Amino acid sequence: MNGAVLAQLMAQGAGDGADLATLRAIVEEAGELAASRALTRLGLHDEAAHGDLAELRELLRAWRDAKKSAVRAVAGWFVRMLLALVLVGIAVKTGFWVAVK
Repeated sequence: MNGAVLAQLMAQGAGDGADLATLRAIVEEAGELAASRALTRLGLHDEAAHGDLAELRELLRAWRDAKKSAVRAVAGWFVRMLLALVLVGIAVKTGFWVAVK
C-alpha cells in the first residue's frame, strides 16, 4: 500500500466537502496504511510473519511454563526445609538426641 488511494480520497474530500462516506473511506485507508507501515517497521510484513508470531507465542508459553515450574520447585524445597527444621526442633525439644547417644 503506497498511500495513493488515501491521497485520492483526501483530494475528493477537499473537493466535495467531505460527506460521511468519504470521511469513512479516508479513515479506513489511513488505518490500513498506518498498520501496513507499522508491520513493515517491525519486520512483520512478509508471508512468514504469521509463522514467526506463532513461534514467538510458543516460546513465550514455554518460558511461562518453565518459570511456573521453577517457582513450584523452589516452593517445594522451601516447604521441605521448613518441615525438616520443625522435625529437628521437635527432636531437640523431646530429648531425642539424648536417647540416641
